[in-house]
Amino acid sequence: MIDETAIRLRYEALRPSLDERGRRLFAAAEARAAGVGGVSAVARATGVARSTIDRGLKELDAPQSTGKIRRAGGGRLALPQKDPTLLQDLQKLLEPATLGDPMRPLLWVSKSHAKLAAALREMGHQVSATRIPQLLERLGDRRQVNRKTKEGANHPDRNAQFEHINAKVLAFQNAGHPAISVDTKKKELIGDYKNAGSDYRPQGRPIDVNVHDFADKQLGKAIPYGVYDIGANAGWVSVGVDHDTAEFAVNAIRRWRELLGRERYPASNQLLITADGGGSNGSRVRLWKLELQKFADETGLTITVCHYPPGTSKWNKIEHRLFCHITQNWRGRPLTSRLAIIELIAATTTNSGLKVRCELDGNSYPKGVKVCDEDMAALNIAPDPFHPEWNYTIAPRPSQPSR
Repeated sequence: MIDETAIRLRYEALRPSLDERGRRLFAAAEARAAGVGGVSAVARATGVARSTIDRGLKELDAPQSTGKIRRAGGGRLALPQKDPTLLQDLQKLLEPATLGDPMRPLLWVSKSHAKLAAALREMGHQVSATRIPQLLERLGDRRQVNRKTKEGANHPDRNAQFEHINAKVLAFQNAGHPAISVDTKKKELIGDYKNAGSDYRPQGRPIDVNVHDFADKQLGKAIPYGVYDIGANAGWVSVGVDHDTAEFAVNAIRRWRELLGRERYPASNQLLITADGGGSNGSRVRLWKLELQKFADETGLTITVCHYPPGTSKWNKIEHRLFCHITQNWRGRPLTSRLAIIELIAATTTNSGLKVRCELDGNSYPKGVKVCDEDMAALNIAPDPFHPEWNYTIAPRPSQPSR
């Protein structure tokens, strides 16, 4: 890898003592020493034109040639010197389209070089699109991509809640009780649609998919809801085909316990669930708590729930211990059918021993189910002293005597 920073520092240190030919030969020598890609790297680092570096390379091959040296101040004037109002007018054009924090010196623009050049020509300036990048450099603008740095609201007790969750997980594991992490993975279109990522195939033979991503009315979408057993490093995924509701989420947990959890933890009568603060298993979703109550009544389990604070869903263990591996496993492959999705999820493994089971959930889960105050009052729920809106325990209700 070519160290452009080192080249720039050497050039800036020697530039005051070099004439035109010396700068040309210095750039050429650095380009030759850098090897493949050296001319481009040196041009970026020093600002010397590629054509000038090419001339310098020819002079290095013919050292007897002295080359031409212009007198001081010779050569074509820079555009801003020939046209004093050019930069000022360019800045005016950028202001309506400039993005970012105006207090920062580094800005970026959304207009193309061709459009900026055309607008400047309409204002009476003689400039081409190829000159725009140099002018933007003078104004301190750079082309940049977005950076994911915002996590949303930073709750003052965020770290304390993390510590609370970790302590709960360790306590349950030490007592031989299951601790699971749950969440809904991104909905996926079923059919011949482009899937992000790439995979190895014979050259020139990519998989052809649909041009437009309009959902197939018959195949619809797949809704994977995952249950990750933290201690066993094992995953369960229910693939729904209707709606991502709290009823669907709790049924996925129910199926995990019926097929895996009860056999893995036969003597346990408690369950810890760590979940995001929003979505179908959100901390303020009434139906989520009602369905958990029904689940507790059916199984006799005492269920403790700990929600992650707002804006911290990526810290949920299921995200980076299960879902990321599923995404990597099916990268670049169209999810052509429900069976293909189930098989790809179930085939997900890691060197650390992750195993995943997957099942299709063909049930219907209507949206907009209302939970009345009477139903909430009937819950056998005990809020935790620490942030009860995030932490609570739902115990089985005493069986009602038959009438």
